[in-house]
Amino acid sequence: MPKTPALVAPSFDRPPLDDLDPGDPAQLAPRAALEGLKFRAVRGDVLDLESAELTLCRLDGIRAPEASLRYAHVSESAWSGWDVPILRAARASWRDLTIDGSRSGSVEAYESTWNGVHFVNCRLGFVNLRGAHLQDVAFTDCTIDELDLGQSRITRFAAAGTRISHLIVEQATLQHVDLRGAELEGLAGLSDLRGATISSLQLQQLAPLLAADRGIDVRD
Repeated sequence: MPKTPALVAPSFDRPPLDDLDPGDPAQLAPRAALEGLKFRAVRGDVLDLESAELTLCRLDGIRAPEASLRYAHVSESAWSGWDVPILRAARASWRDLTIDGSRSGSVEAYESTWNGVHFVNCRLGFVNLRGAHLQDVAFTDCTIDELDLGQSRITRFAAAGTRISHLIVEQATLQHVDLRGAELEGLAGLSDLRGATISSLQLQQLAPLLAADRGIDVRD
């Protein structure tokens, strides 16, 4: 019988972000090219960074009803304390990014590319990552109402201490996806879970869904 391949956890590179120059909120604009800057307690009606490039930047305490990072390239950066009900980040590229202690009701990140992205202690509503390419991505101690990973390609993913009310993996391609630390309340795409690892307790919890998916009538 062939051996089950070893599960590989996500890995992250975290550049030092201590010695950064203060940025002017006016610099946070579409198509901006920002490097080595820190922004704190920014307030506004809309944070518009569409098609911008952010490298080695910290954005802390951002508060706005809506933020747009569509087509933006973010690398070697960190965000914390965001309170943004609507975050539009479709077709964006994020690399080596940590997002800590933040809240968002809707995260539109479909067809995005994430490499080395780590959410920590975040409260998220609907997260749309449909058709995305994810590598080395983790949600740690987060709460997510709905996580849509349909049609996405995922390599090295974890969700330790995270409650996911509804997880969608239909037509997704999974490799080294560790769901053991997650609390899963609903799941769509059972037949596409190949490549994921779950615990024996999760298997028991998912048993009714597995039986329904296979057309099995369970009666005592």
